[in-house]
Amino acid sequence: MPVFTRQRQLPGPNDEPAPDDESETGGAGGNDSAEGETEAEADNPPYPPRRPYLRWALTLLAAALIYVCLQMPNTLGNLRLREFVRLPAEAVIGAAVLLSLPRRPRIIAAATTGAALGALTVLNVLDMGYNEYLGRHFNIVLDWELLDDAQSYMKDSLGGTTTVLLTIGVIVLAVLLTALVALATVRVANVLARHKADASRGTLIAGTVWITCTAFGLQIAGVPFAADHTAGVVKVHAARAMDTLRDEAQFAKDAKADTFGGTPPAELVPDLRGKDVIFTFIESYGRSALEDPEIAPGVTSTLDTSNAALTKAGYHARSGWLTSATFGGSSWLGHSSTLSGLWIDNQQRYRTVMASDHLSLTKVFKKTGDWDTVGVMPGVQKGWPEQEYYGLDKVYNAFQLGYKGPKFSWSTMPDQYALEAFQRQVHGKKRDKPLMAEIILTSSHQPWAPLPKMVGWDNLGDGSVFKGIEKSGTKPSDIISDSTRSKQEYGKSISYSVTSLTQWLERYGTDDTVLVFLGDHQPMSRVSGTRASRDVPISIVAKDPKVLDKIADWNWTDGLQPAAKAPVWKMSSFRDRFLTAYGSTPHPSKD
Repeated sequence: MPVFTRQRQLPGPNDEPAPDDESETGGAGGNDSAEGETEAEADNPPYPPRRPYLRWALTLLAAALIYVCLQMPNTLGNLRLREFVRLPAEAVIGAAVLLSLPRRPRIIAAATTGAALGALTVLNVLDMGYNEYLGRHFNIVLDWELLDDAQSYMKDSLGGTTTVLLTIGVIVLAVLLTALVALATVRVANVLARHKADASRGTLIAGTVWITCTAFGLQIAGVPFAADHTAGVVKVHAARAMDTLRDEAQFAKDAKADTFGGTPPAELVPDLRGKDVIFTFIESYGRSALEDPEIAPGVTSTLDTSNAALTKAGYHARSGWLTSATFGGSSWLGHSSTLSGLWIDNQQRYRTVMASDHLSLTKVFKKTGDWDTVGVMPGVQKGWPEQEYYGLDKVYNAFQLGYKGPKFSWSTMPDQYALEAFQRQVHGKKRDKPLMAEIILTSSHQPWAPLPKMVGWDNLGDGSVFKGIEKSGTKPSDIISDSTRSKQEYGKSISYSVTSLTQWLERYGTDDTVLVFLGDHQPMSRVSGTRASRDVPISIVAKDPKVLDKIADWNWTDGLQPAAKAPVWKMSSFRDRFLTAYGSTPHPSKD
């Protein structure tokens, strides 16, 4: 008598494939339930799951990944355990929505939502980096182009090969994270659908708990247990993007208004006629350099020594504070805010001003026709169209100062050499007119390793003397993640830049030299601290007492070091105050 065994029927060419664990969790392309088959039957195949422990382990990992992404903070200071013991409203709402959808729409919605969550997590990581280095959040409208500057900085600090590998690694990780979160969301959605009754009850309970905790303000370690972090981040990014777009239109109108835009040349800075006026920005020279107890002793000692030397040489100084438009980087925003008289705190504003006719402080001197105007920009290594806006007849970039020595990380040459080259090629030459110069000193640019040292001014030559100093210096990788060592080296770099500048003035200055020098921004928050102000020191130095008498009503501090309670102004106010103090007559421009 034949024995019949029940066998699984193989699908025919026109039959639907039977659902299994692989198709259930991995794809969005399966057909909807066959005719007469319920949603529950489609999500619960009649065959026992294979490797159930592995399946549940993967599901738990997928859920954990989603949970971490939902709770991921956007600052390193908030990257704490307490942020990850909260109940996210987005998870409750997402589960409810996915449970209500048929299979195909559910998978599409899960994949799309997961990919968006992954991309938002990448933005949170970018936010962490921007907060750590620039003291502000990432702007999704304006800041993508700054990533190229970040890559250049890494190349100078860590080397080309390391930078390429890190860049590739970051891109791969960002894409991988987005894909993994999408797949994880699909998997969790399918598990919820296979256990629809239990999942629905759990979602209802979780929603009730969230509402109750919100109503009673329940907290864990000072943090509300009921969270809506992801929704809040999306809302903030959207609001920031809308504010940016509105700001572009309004700022373009503001830039057309200029208090001194219509002033005749003869009525601009008449009290500085015959003077050599030099505006110098010292990279990252911020208030923390003078007040942070781990940094200040060396810097203030340098300022005291330099002030004594200048006083002996017949110079006098007054100093105050300016609040920078930027923090930790983007130095050009600080430069342009100081010289344009406009608050330029983002790249779009910068582009708008550079393309405008708004009068820069340096261009004032060119407009008079009574000064030669030059720029010394050792950090510029490519075309610099901003030269026209700043009214500079000639710009000496990194390749035009005759330097043959080594780079010091990002800085193309030591400040002492740049100043000596300025003396040799510009300031020391005979001219028919006085000189107005804009000088950017770069030796105090992060990562502050290796650092140059002062050498004899007569021994500078073509800069080759610095080869041994650079070779024996500290490597960027040795301090880049060490806050204490970064502070120490930062302080040394500021002392070096200040010493270079004041010794240059002592050595080469004349009775008609007027030096204005200031910082462009504070160093990054890992050095200056998360609660640091945006203030930078500014000093005006001259031999002629009449120069400083003109600013007596500013109430600045005597000497190179501003008192803690000295006046604090926004950078954007300096242009008009300076022009007014030295006799300029306001004649507003017409729109």
